[in-house]
Amino acid sequence: MVSVQSHSTIIPSKPTPNPKLFSLCEQIKLRTHAPLLYVYKPHNQNNTSTFLETLKNSLSQALVIYYPLAGRLSWIKDGRWEIHCNAKGALFLEAKCEELTDLNQLGDFVPTNLVSQLIPNINYNLPLEDIPLLAVQLTRFQCGGFTLGVALCRAATDGTATMRFMNAWAKLARGENLYPNEFPCHDRTMLNSHKVAHLSSLRWQHREFDAPPIWMGSDLNDNREVSVAIVKLTREQVLKLKKKASSRVSFQCTSKDVHGTKPYSTFEVIAGHLWRCVTKARHIGNSDQPTRLSTLVNCRNRLKPPLPNGYVGNAAFPTVTQTRSFNDLICKPLGDAVEDVKKAVERVMGEYVTSALNYIDIEKDMNLLRYNFHYPAKSVIEGQYKGNPNLFVDLWILRERLSL
Repeated sequence: MVSVQSHSTIIPSKPTPNPKLFSLCEQIKLRTHAPLLYVYKPHNQNNTSTFLETLKNSLSQALVIYYPLAGRLSWIKDGRWEIHCNAKGALFLEAKCEELTDLNQLGDFVPTNLVSQLIPNINYNLPLEDIPLLAVQLTRFQCGGFTLGVALCRAATDGTATMRFMNAWAKLARGENLYPNEFPCHDRTMLNSHKVAHLSSLRWQHREFDAPPIWMGSDLNDNREVSVAIVKLTREQVLKLKKKASSRVSFQCTSKDVHGTKPYSTFEVIAGHLWRCVTKARHIGNSDQPTRLSTLVNCRNRLKPPLPNGYVGNAAFPTVTQTRSFNDLICKPLGDAVEDVKKAVERVMGEYVTSALNYIDIEKDMNLLRYNFHYPAKSVIEGQYKGNPNLFVDLWILRERLSL
């Protein structure tokens, strides 16, 4: 078991700007926090008190630069929110774990009950204005090693922004200065419809905001245990999947078409393969059961002009595949599923993002948009839970960790 020994609030080390930041893209996010876990093996030169002071001081410095993360969400009209940069600070927890004597006992860090205790526990029963956007937990182990669990609010940041913040905090902790190109851009108005919209009406059907397919037929057995696993794919396995998926293109297109066809990405191939595998596992004779795959796309470089490289708001837009039946997805080649994912990802370009912002702007019920994409939808959770025929895939860690 992990026991929390103390908690404190880390505020910016200097006075910071206090604007109220509003972004249409961030209205469709959940107010929950995305977890990160960093593991550090024992080091003979670690001085506990000095290390803790360095960690807190550098975080305080980082919050001067990333001052919105020291703020709070605040409700405005129609269920929308904005970030109030009020310098209330980040939550810092100190904990210890006496159950494990060696960090290797954590294995592959499958999110078990113990691993989840290494991440800050956020109390969502508090008023929205009292919930920190950033929480950090330092957990010490008997062997002398420790973990650093980080929780960042999804309504304030995405994977790209999170990695920029963590890199900046790490540099400051080492006593280094940030380069000019490492400073963030906090201008949220760049993703508001009145800033980017050039269209008088919606030009796209935004199926990502429609209610997802519901489970049909007989109920699943509620007594079945849910297991969590980390499945590792080798480079050779990914290349094999790409070759298998690409055979569809070679078969259906002319040589001229194939020459100009962009190869499937690793994400597209893995997502399509996973979609089919999960569908096979869920299949209980319900061949007509509809299903869809949803994911998020970083739109920073997909707008014209693109967002600044240092933009650190949430710029991940939702997208969904076409809806297929279980039988259709299972019986047709892998390439069909991968092609669906590819189309869903490629759809999220400049005009599509602009149209999506307009769609969000005119929608009155923000919860409808939030929960129709972030399953379970309100239309699904009414009554007894039956099951989820859909799949959400997000590989932002794979994409963003390359910059670490």
